[in-house]
Amino acid sequence: MRIHLAKSAGFCFGVRKAITIALETAKTKKQIFMLGNIVHNEEVVKQIQETGIKKIRRLSSGKGKTLLIRAHGCSKHTIRQALKLGYKIIDATCPMVKEIHKIARKLESQGYRIIIIGDKKHDEVMGIVGQLKSKAIVIDKLQNIPLGAIKNIAKTGIVVQSTQNLDNVLAILALLRKYIPKIAFHNTICNPTKIKQNEVKVLPLKNSLMIIIGSKSSANTKRIYEISKSLNPHSYWVSSAREIKKTWLDNAKNVGITAGASTPESSIKEVIAKIKTICCA
Repeated sequence: MRIHLAKSAGFCFGVRKAITIALETAKTKKQIFMLGNIVHNEEVVKQIQETGIKKIRRLSSGKGKTLLIRAHGCSKHTIRQALKLGYKIIDATCPMVKEIHKIARKLESQGYRIIIIGDKKHDEVMGIVGQLKSKAIVIDKLQNIPLGAIKNIAKTGIVVQSTQNLDNVLAILALLRKYIPKIAFHNTICNPTKIKQNEVKVLPLKNSLMIIIGSKSSANTKRIYEISKSLNPHSYWVSSAREIKKTWLDNAKNVGITAGASTPESSIKEVIAKIKTICCA
């Protein structure tokens, strides 16, 4: 059995930076809070919680408290509200997500109606929506394009959730071009996502099976899995080594492994160790 690990497997720059900021903040400050999880991975969330950083659902009095902004970012309203309540803000938003915020705000100031291609309820997308004065249109799939609203738009500025599938984005863009006369399109899919998706378009074709490691709540892991599954039906999405089944490896000559942007190295090592244990048993 040969194991081929994708070079891009695991943490991206933005996730690594957010976790580093969280851990460093925990060393110097007390009463640190987050509106949700730092990233979409249970092991990382557990690590952060063990430092004393607490997850909350809503803001309350912030006197003497610190609000840590997660890697996915948040709305301008959340920042204003937190400051008004007395919180000190530590911003761990991914720099690439911040760039999307900047582009969306600039397009809006130039009179463009903003369209965001992304998952409607994803934290990152909600944060982008929350940067704008007017209501943005969010499109997740080709079949969900609101044609009634689209036909009334003279010019639109389009940004993309950083972890979207490029093929999905291009299909949506092509249809929008048929209805909207003027489009300013910004491909804001981040480089780590592009690299991961390019690798997973090759690995499934060169291996008997694929194992994709990441939380079931991770959007970027989901897309990696979907690409892999479309190329190799023997593709399996696991959140930990415990989920690996021996039958998957029966008669397999080689296995390709990759992992989402919020998957820690420890999870990847555990999966590799589990595969070796099964194959050597």
